[in-house]
Amino acid sequence: MARDLEAAQRFYGAVVGWKFRRTRLGEGFSLAVLDGVPVAGIGALAADLAVPVAWTPYFAVDDIDVAASRIRERSGTVAVGPVSFPTGGRAALVADLDGAVFGIWAGPVSAGWRVGVGPAPAWLELRTRNAFDAALFYGEVLEWATGRAGCCEVSYEEERVVLRHAGEPVARIDSGPVEVGSYNPHTRPRWHVHFRVPELEPAVEAALDLGGRTVSVITEDATERSIALRDPDGALFTLTTSVTPAPAAD
Repeated sequence: MARDLEAAQRFYGAVVGWKFRRTRLGEGFSLAVLDGVPVAGIGALAADLAVPVAWTPYFAVDDIDVAASRIRERSGTVAVGPVSFPTGGRAALVADLDGAVFGIWAGPVSAGWRVGVGPAPAWLELRTRNAFDAALFYGEVLEWATGRAGCCEVSYEEERVVLRHAGEPVARIDSGPVEVGSYNPHTRPRWHVHFRVPELEPAVEAALDLGGRTVSVITEDATERSIALRDPDGALFTLTTSVTPAPAAD
């Protein structure tokens, strides 16, 4: 959700390479497309709404009413919905037991919407009070690690929970210093999205030229280089790019 839809489209078009097209949801919403695949949506916030600009992940569920009931039963919150959309699906905006906001969606799902696949967002990260408690909540609500076809594998690695699909990491839950109940969107528990780009430095330069700013230095490990930024409206996200392995020496 953005304050200025046109400005957000210019920013993410330059930084991540997205193209945009209108949808049946009206002029206040556009669909981001990369390599012909829908990967994200940007909606315009009403000017008088005192809510933070942010990226929100939506998780697919089979039955949205059942998922909403599970969220309430486990001390989460259903803030909006479920509501029906002209596209043939139903969605709800919800929060987990520590207040991290996310969405649930029941309806058609394009293959390109799956995190970690092709041009879709690279992966998601939940920063929360207790990774183990959060993993239990999401596992029960979204049926992670249930063994059903197409589901995910969950493991506990180095004090964080890692969610994998077909062996590839798609989400991570980290315990850390957050303020449960805080009104500051940057310190309270939250989901954080990582967008993949071919090269990091040109994307960062484009972000800075269009009013974004960095909130971290570039970090690097054996497989990824990444940096956290805020867009001109203040929404947090991370850019990441794959590291090419050095050739083996004789």
